[in-house]
Amino acid sequence: MYIKEQYLYMNNQNVRAVVRNYEQKDFAELLTIQKESFPSPFPPELLWNEKQLHNHISLFSDGALCVEIDGVVAGSITSLLVHYDLKHPQHTWEDITSNGNITNHDQNGNTLYVVDICIRPTYRKLNLGKLLMQGLYETVVHLKLQRLLGGGRMPGFSKYSGVLSPQQYVDKVISGELYDPVISFLLRCGRTPLMLIPNYIEDEESSNHALLMEWRNPFL
Repeated sequence: MYIKEQYLYMNNQNVRAVVRNYEQKDFAELLTIQKESFPSPFPPELLWNEKQLHNHISLFSDGALCVEIDGVVAGSITSLLVHYDLKHPQHTWEDITSNGNITNHDQNGNTLYVVDICIRPTYRKLNLGKLLMQGLYETVVHLKLQRLLGGGRMPGFSKYSGVLSPQQYVDKVISGELYDPVISFLLRCGRTPLMLIPNYIEDEESSNHALLMEWRNPFL
């Protein structure tokens, strides 16, 4: 079981934040947060449903975290364990997460793979995504895993797809020349870019690409 409390600063006052494992009682709020966090053109069929959330807490509750602000659920992050071989990096989000159901969760896996992270738009100034990511880093250390891994969407690419290739766009984001809402956030969270993965997920804004990014366990 994971639980961590700390105070954050918002609107000239301190607010209490609690990161914990999410439970069935949170499902309604989590489904609402998904809709708020991923508006159109994000495919609605990729949003969570109750069956998937039930799998998350029953198959790997250690990898299912949410954050509360003064008692209100404001975001979540979900992951599973996989045995990942970086010599064979090509994969899709659907395959590696079992379409978000995590039925392929491997309790003997060497890698914590991020399935999803979402934060209510009204709470994003609090850097809650970074707080949740830190929770998974601590889980990597606690479980003595090799790494955290995940494919980062690149929604900002839609503005440049006519003049830049996906790799050119990613290179400019990494160098700081361009800003991407997801990739830039993951860089600030300490994630290291590995490679571009084509046909990763149905995502018009990213032209179906994702940037594979990791966080290595510093104690191994």
